[in-house]
Formats: sequence, C-alpha cells, structure tokens
Amino acid sequence: MAGHVDGNALAGPLSELFAFDPTTASARCASCGDTAVLARAMVYEKPHSFIVRCSACDAVLMVVLQKGDATEIDLGGLAWLRTLG
Repeated sequence: MAGHVDGNALAGPLSELFAFDPTTASARCASCGDTAVLARAMVYEKPHSFIVRCSACDAVLMVVLQKGDATEIDLGGLAWLRTLG
C-alpha cells in the first residue's frame, strides 16, 4: 500500500459533496437496501435534532444534531450517499 496523507486531502472532495441541496441526493439504506432521494425520507423533528428514517423500512438513516453553532451528522444508517453533478 502506498503512503498516506492526512485528512486535509479531503477538503476538496468533501466540500464538493456537501455544497449541494442534500434533498436531491440519492441515498441507500444500509438496512433494507432501498435507494431514494433524501426528499422521500421521513424526518422527525425534535428540539435541536432531526431523525431521518427510511421511507421503505423505517430504519434510521441519519441523525442531525444542532449544538449551538455546530452541526453533527451521524450517517450510520446509510450504505452510501450520491450526488449527481
């Protein structure tokens, strides 16, 4: 395996990934394999958080937490997230 670089190498690719309307991104549920745009997901709002569930199987796709001026996103329920440029 070739040598590695630090996480700063992700600045370009990740800024492109997150500089889009996320509701138009396709996501695959890690639980059931359903693939759909995030706009189809079921979102449950709670104080300072959003729970995003698969519209096919109700599994949690992601959790978005707003902590003061920071936002934390747990994408643990996604197999992948894809944007089309």
